[in-house]
Amino acid sequence: MYRCAPPALPRRRLLTTSAASTAAAAFAVLSTVAGIGAFTAPSTAHAQIVPGHRYFPQRALRGELVIGVTPDVKLNGKAARLAPGARIRNAVDQVATPGSLYDQKLTVLYTTDINGLLMDVWVLNEVELANKSWPTSPQQASQLVFDQASQVWRKP
Repeated sequence: MYRCAPPALPRRRLLTTSAASTAAAAFAVLSTVAGIGAFTAPSTAHAQIVPGHRYFPQRALRGELVIGVTPDVKLNGKAARLAPGARIRNAVDQVATPGSLYDQKLTVLYTTDINGLLMDVWVLNEVELANKSWPTSPQQASQLVFDQASQVWRKP
């Protein structure tokens, strides 16, 4: 027994014959194009990602990272830890799991949270490795000036 009345639904308009024929024609064209596209050469969406230069925050520091059993890592030869919710990005800026980078020596840029745990980690690609002027400690960063547009550190 229904105690509540069903909600009033708006009435749907039936397709007129001209609208139905237009919709059928559009569907036929789309399915034909999709069928032909399946047999042609792959589009540019399937091309490999070419690593380029990414933009990093000013507070990021450069270091050598070796990931052990998560969350334990070695940063510049010293024991460190990944923060809960830490993000590791590989050389083509995709999220990487710590297990996929286990026991590899990686040159990275990293940021830390308020407790000193590693929060954001970027594995550097060949283009970014060429920029050798990135500071490795907060003391070095305080003695240099950062140009956000060109991502270059300079002496004042």
